[in-house]
Amino acid sequence: MKTTSLPTNITVAGMGAVPLEQGVHFRVWAPNADAVFVTGSFNDFDKTSLPLENEGNGYWAGTAAEAKTGDEYKYYLQTPYGEFFRNDPYAKQMTNSAGNGVIYDGNRFDWGETEYQMPSWNKLVIYELHTGTFNVKEEGKPGDLYGVIEKLPYLKELGINAIEVMPPFEFPGGFSWGYNPTQPFAIESEYGGPDAFKSLVKAAHEQGIAVILDVVYNHFGPSDLDLWQFDGWSENGKGGIYFYNDWKSETPWGDTRPDYGRGEVRQYLRDNALMWLEEYRVDGLRMDMIPYIRNVHADESPGSMLEDGLSLLRWINNEIAEKFPWKLTIAEDLHGLDSITNPTDGDGLGFGAQWDGDFVHPVRNAIIAPDDAERDMCAMEAALMRQYSGDPFHRIIYTESHDEVANGKARVAEEISDGDVNNWYSKKRASLGMAMVLTSPGIPMIFQGHELLEDRWFSDTDPIEWNREKEFNGFVRLHRDLIRLRLNKDGISEGLSGRNTEVIRVDNEKKMLVFQRWQEGGPGDTTVVVLNFSGQAYSDYRIGMPGAGLWKIRFNSDWEGYDQEFGDYNVPDTNAEQQECDGYQHSASISVGPYSAVILSQDK
Repeated sequence: MKTTSLPTNITVAGMGAVPLEQGVHFRVWAPNADAVFVTGSFNDFDKTSLPLENEGNGYWAGTAAEAKTGDEYKYYLQTPYGEFFRNDPYAKQMTNSAGNGVIYDGNRFDWGETEYQMPSWNKLVIYELHTGTFNVKEEGKPGDLYGVIEKLPYLKELGINAIEVMPPFEFPGGFSWGYNPTQPFAIESEYGGPDAFKSLVKAAHEQGIAVILDVVYNHFGPSDLDLWQFDGWSENGKGGIYFYNDWKSETPWGDTRPDYGRGEVRQYLRDNALMWLEEYRVDGLRMDMIPYIRNVHADESPGSMLEDGLSLLRWINNEIAEKFPWKLTIAEDLHGLDSITNPTDGDGLGFGAQWDGDFVHPVRNAIIAPDDAERDMCAMEAALMRQYSGDPFHRIIYTESHDEVANGKARVAEEISDGDVNNWYSKKRASLGMAMVLTSPGIPMIFQGHELLEDRWFSDTDPIEWNREKEFNGFVRLHRDLIRLRLNKDGISEGLSGRNTEVIRVDNEKKMLVFQRWQEGGPGDTTVVVLNFSGQAYSDYRIGMPGAGLWKIRFNSDWEGYDQEFGDYNVPDTNAEQQECDGYQHSASISVGPYSAVILSQDK
């Protein structure tokens, strides 16, 4: 095999198609080719009229004077293994996954005058969405990025200040979750292409909303994949220069794990990550299932660790932290390891946060279980207090994500009452779960449609039903009120985004969890949260309180304004008096409805 891997710290500038003042410069890595040509609409797709020069180390480059932005193109490779038309691995635009690349000039996009600064991470509320189903305009067709833009004012009114976009990279066909990327640098043509995604980022920033992009580096494809045996060479019938060609190639999605040990492939993945942050101005990256970057097998088999994958993640995270320390990198790992978010100068990978399986799984179990006796408040306390690397905001907390509501699992409300989400039990316990998400330490995340009481399960062909916004407008308001308190919009609940949490009461008999949150402490800051995981209402329930005086009810999820079936259980403000309880000098009697959340704080 004729290749010399580059050192990992060398940047090869100008990969792909780079428009110049006159013509377009092309550069591609094809170490096993004897000759490489660029062909396209600018030369009537003539195979061999525009040869590229061999630069050494497997790189081929040249300028096509006739080419211009918007032209279609491919590379034509002559190799000892045959002759191939290949799409540019760095193509930023495609006609479709099996079509041609399109020359794209990223400098032409008008970003306008908006200067955006991402909120501090403790002030983030993330909304995960899927472009193809979020706002569908035409039956039988997927939604696009412009449809997402149309709904940004709705998200802003809801209180959302960050969206996490499921992978929008070019994939086969028009419908997909996005976790089968064929061209990792290109935005899916059905979604509108690169300018549509930039338009979304620009519009989101104008609305004060950050954009976090879900990227996939644990595998590619597996279909419509020009990277596969790109220049003809392979071993063991595997994927060639971009992939491992031995047992390390195996993933649950095919033998398509990138070769993290090859300098050029490492550079390819690093360039991809940095492009979204630099050229596309996204505010963070969420990396899909990194256990398959750390290890060949997700069961953590010691003999199949991928040290190359670990060093790649450290390299990317270090560069992001150095250049953009305010931008958030999120790992989907779900193994409960501090090492994921620990600093890279020790055993860590340097992620800013990780999806927290130790929150979502016990909380979902508690709100879905049909019998109150099955709800373990000790497990709820553990979920509440879990943190990684000594920081409560190193975790993303949620009750629904695309993974939690598909593949044999459904929406929380659907799991509670199969086929009838507009059911008292479903609504009460789904709202209770969301109250725990939005009051617990961590970065809260809502999956699209939870606030609309979406039913069934997530599918890439089942669009959000926006007519539910009117039908369940009270349920939407419940989410809006919770987010408002979370972000302290009224100056009465700063503690809900504070670093400090203390459990006041774990009552496994009555299924109650009571805790306080605070930043600096005191009126307007310290906030008390009461969660009732039972179907029994309680009045005159005495709990310890952080201080004396009047504590006002800021939120009662049982309010009939949120749903006409809710009990509107009377929950009055309460006075904390000097009477010891739960180890506190002061205590108060509170009331709480069944399967309900109550939030209290004091005026400044």
